[in-house]
Amino acid sequence: DGRSDNNVFAREAERLITTEGVSVLFACWTSACRLAVKPVVERHHHLLFYPVQYEGMEQSPNILYTGSAPNQQVVPGTAWALREFGKRVYLLGSDYVFPRTANMIIRDLVKTSHGQIVGERYVPLGEQQELGRIVAEIAAVHPDVVLNTLNGDSNGAFFDAQVAADLLRLPILSFSVPEDGMKAWGGGRFRQHFVAWSYFHSLPEASNRDFIKAYQSRFGADQYVTDPAVASYVGVLLWAQTVKEVGTADPQWTNGSSLLRQSVAGPDGVAAVDARTRHLWKRLLIGRVQADAQFTQLFTSQDLMRPSPWPVYRSRAEWQALLEQTQR
Repeated sequence: DGRSDNNVFAREAERLITTEGVSVLFACWTSACRLAVKPVVERHHHLLFYPVQYEGMEQSPNILYTGSAPNQQVVPGTAWALREFGKRVYLLGSDYVFPRTANMIIRDLVKTSHGQIVGERYVPLGEQQELGRIVAEIAAVHPDVVLNTLNGDSNGAFFDAQVAADLLRLPILSFSVPEDGMKAWGGGRFRQHFVAWSYFHSLPEASNRDFIKAYQSRFGADQYVTDPAVASYVGVLLWAQTVKEVGTADPQWTNGSSLLRQSVAGPDGVAAVDARTRHLWKRLLIGRVQADAQFTQLFTSQDLMRPSPWPVYRSRAEWQALLEQTQR
């Protein structure tokens, strides 16, 4: 249990590798925690599987990224929102690396589309008191859409404040709230609440139905399966398949060319590693949130998308320059 503390994550990763002798880490939720663990696994030439969609701008020789890269979620999700709702955009996020970097990408896309950022606010992780004031500002500037990168309990306060302000019909596109979060925080109260992920609990394929049946049998019939849960599960399958192929769980061997050739059948279809980037090929799904907090699919990318940690419409050097400019 990292207790959502970056230092605890780094310290525990060090202990697990050096004292417990673990063969692999499946770890982290926030990008801040991943960034704390990254130098640990790199220093020990170890292996981390990271299962959450994230901001990109990174590629480590000791991490396999099983969540979506920005070109598989943030970029096409933003383009969809601009087409569907309009180009006056309000950005709201938690104050750490994923929302700030994701919104740097979004600002770039909005500018390229001749749109306008009408507001941009960040709150500390877990912050709840400030959201009422922010919702009042949103009501005053009348955006066409809110792009939401809040993480954790701040979403509940944001949703409650919108209900209190009678903004239930304002379009929101959330990038970090899966089904169980929507259920916990009442996201299903809204008429115009949308999400962008690579997996939905509601996918009708037989492989997904079978997986959900097994998952709920073990963890409870009321449990939703989420995108990060599937990305975590697929990561374990990819690692196990690699161990069988190389004949050892030693990360010096599992973190090699064999891992980068792997593909498995997951609940949502084939999960294949892209050897060039150490990410997975993914599709984009956009759904509308229903009253039960599940997502009704509105849009899916036609094909699996090759991952690109640095979205390809700019060079890596250009992205780095933008990052440095943002961080000043």
